[in-house]
Amino acid sequence: MGAFAFLPIPPMAQPTALCGREPAAKWSASRTNLATSVAYIGTRLNAVPLPVRRFSFVSSLPYRPAPSLLPSKVIVPRPFIILGILISLGFASFEPATAEEPFILDGDQHREAEFNKSGSHTLTLELDAGEYVQGEVSGKQVTLSLIDAKGGHVRRLASGSGQQAFMFVVGDQGPYRLQLATSESSAAIVKLTNVVPPENQFPPPIRIESPSLRELQHDLQRGEGTDAFWKKVASQGTPLIESQGVEPPLASGELLVTFLWRGARNNVRLFGAPSNDHDPMIRLEDTDVWYRSYRVADTARITYRIAPDVPELNASAWVRRRAILATAQRDPLNHKYLPETAVDMFAGESLVELPNAPKQPWLTPDPQAVSGQVEPHEFASSLLNNRRDIFLYRPSEYQPGTHQNGLIVLFDGDKYLEQANFATVMNNLIAAKKIPPTAAILITNPSSQSRSEELPCNPLFAKFLAEELMPWARDQGVYADASRTVVAGASYGGLAATYAGMKHPELFGNVYSQSGSFWWAPDSSPGEPEWLTKQFVNADRLPVKFYLEAGTMEVGRNGTPGILDTTRHLRDVLQAKGYDVRYREFASGHGYLYWRFTFPFGVIDLLSTPNP
Repeated sequence: MGAFAFLPIPPMAQPTALCGREPAAKWSASRTNLATSVAYIGTRLNAVPLPVRRFSFVSSLPYRPAPSLLPSKVIVPRPFIILGILISLGFASFEPATAEEPFILDGDQHREAEFNKSGSHTLTLELDAGEYVQGEVSGKQVTLSLIDAKGGHVRRLASGSGQQAFMFVVGDQGPYRLQLATSESSAAIVKLTNVVPPENQFPPPIRIESPSLRELQHDLQRGEGTDAFWKKVASQGTPLIESQGVEPPLASGELLVTFLWRGARNNVRLFGAPSNDHDPMIRLEDTDVWYRSYRVADTARITYRIAPDVPELNASAWVRRRAILATAQRDPLNHKYLPETAVDMFAGESLVELPNAPKQPWLTPDPQAVSGQVEPHEFASSLLNNRRDIFLYRPSEYQPGTHQNGLIVLFDGDKYLEQANFATVMNNLIAAKKIPPTAAILITNPSSQSRSEELPCNPLFAKFLAEELMPWARDQGVYADASRTVVAGASYGGLAATYAGMKHPELFGNVYSQSGSFWWAPDSSPGEPEWLTKQFVNADRLPVKFYLEAGTMEVGRNGTPGILDTTRHLRDVLQAKGYDVRYREFASGHGYLYWRFTFPFGVIDLLSTPNP
């Protein structure tokens, strides 16, 4: 038997990966490579004797050499051998050249791959588990998928045309691959724009905005303590209010307000404005200083409490959130708080008034103003099947039936009397002739539960107002034309006032909402908020004038719309329907400590001049 000859073949072009930002190299066997190889073989190869094999096709028979017309050895001329090799290599090399060797992307030297043919392309990722990857893919009608080591689909990263960003964290089922599918022959490019290993994944250092705290930090680095800092803070009071040296610099009309607490073991939370939430305070290194800074409009009023060491409970989210009330208290270094009659540190709220906060002289009794009378009444409702207190306010100059008389119908009336200085404000406004003689019906709630049932857009409660309360008040000599009657309230009360104006414009020609709860929907449906606003969209315009206000700090949480956003939306809807709408925003939050300052503005606006 003859022997086969094995000859060395020169190396052909090998697949390469992208380095840096250069275009990705592609490899396929070419005719040039083939011709070079064959020429090389031809120079080394002489005529090779090939063996002639003989076979018996019946395995059970003894071997019998078959007669042959060929000699025992055949000399094949060299040109035929070269031609055979050429044909063999040609079949091997000129198969469809669409398959490509996998490209390597490692986020270091190999960061980009480009493809100019349609089809499926594979990119091997040499990345470690836990690495955070950002990238981009661009092209027409491309699909990019992440594939694990077993070929399983992990996730679709991009699909479509144009430049698309993607990101993922490398798992533990690697090595992973990117599978790119293109349906167009135009170029498609895959880039890794950022790869961050686990050891480099950490938040940026906390940036201390307050110059006072940065100075304290420098003192600590020199080995000093915090006693001198706290002594200075106690002398000037809290929170810190700074305008110079803030980093980064403040915008025009802003001040930096930094809240402070000394000495807590586990945590401290700020309860209230400016964020309208329960913000955690930050501990300055390993000291007794806890702080939180906010950039606030210089027109702001802020009420707040501070809660040190809030208990961590194994309970529902609602129970855990309410646990803040166990330790929430006034700021001991802020000596301005409301109400001024608070019985202990856990009662009332601390108050911050920035330099340009709107002044409100109407809250202080005017010695020249004649006081009106506040009459308590108990009112039984057959419609609602309950009893409540009703207060009637009558100014000294009030004469029933006079055309210019005004009337305010106010929800949560006891709160306005106690916390918003309602009677003092009315006495002062009437004495200063800012509004005509105006009486008021102040409605209370039998209970907190009944408030939650009656005020949010309750048709039965609206019927109670129209058929029971207003006729009774008229019998008491307290009434006015609809064009001179204002129905008003705050929070749920603002929502109820707006609903009452929609249901009974023949009684209430003016609506005043302070921080109305326009996010509300029946059954607290999270998918369909702002129910009342939708009713105005679908209803004809009514003869009602609106005054709406909201605080810039009354923002939503967890992606849900808050009072600020929903009040703006209602304003836009009413204006689009052709209503007369006055709208104001104040740098404030939610509560009577804010509403007491803004209430006179709305009353003056609605009652100072007759409606057109």
